[in-house]
Amino acid sequence: MEKEISKFLSLILRHSPEKIGLNLDNNGWADVDELVQKCNNHGQRIDVTMLQKIVENNDKKRFSFNNDFTKIRANQGHSIEIELNLTPITPPEVLFHGTVANFMESINEKGLQKMSRHHVHLSKDEETAIKVGSRRGKPIIIKVYALKMHEDGLEFFCSDNGVWLTDNVQPKYMEL
Repeated sequence: MEKEISKFLSLILRHSPEKIGLNLDNNGWADVDELVQKCNNHGQRIDVTMLQKIVENNDKKRFSFNNDFTKIRANQGHSIEIELNLTPITPPEVLFHGTVANFMESINEKGLQKMSRHHVHLSKDEETAIKVGSRRGKPIIIKVYALKMHEDGLEFFCSDNGVWLTDNVQPKYMEL
């Protein structure tokens, strides 16, 4: 049940708050009490205790509370327009991206694109990239030369849950 509600929260806080009539501020924060009420009004039985449990136990650390636990937001992965106030940071030498075979033709041609999201998502370790790629089938892991990209003037950010973000990755910075 926790996993089902976590997926619902991802949908609402990252892509479609309007599905339940929820308002997010410019930084993607939702009022916790309003979120709980509107989830319950739309058939997703949740309370503040369960919400805290989901935030604490989510293996990808997708969500965060503000300091006084009155607001909640998704850490990254939004397709809606919000400002996460991320600060550019120097990435490690290498990052990883997990995908599947049916996307490889486009990736080899155009590189990694953010598509409908705000950024391309990269992992600091292969294990996480394997998990991400496995969601859609047999994973293919792409090694990204992030430090070289950064040295060439491309910006990187690291979200609160450790996901590395950039606008795109050109093929010249990738290796299978």
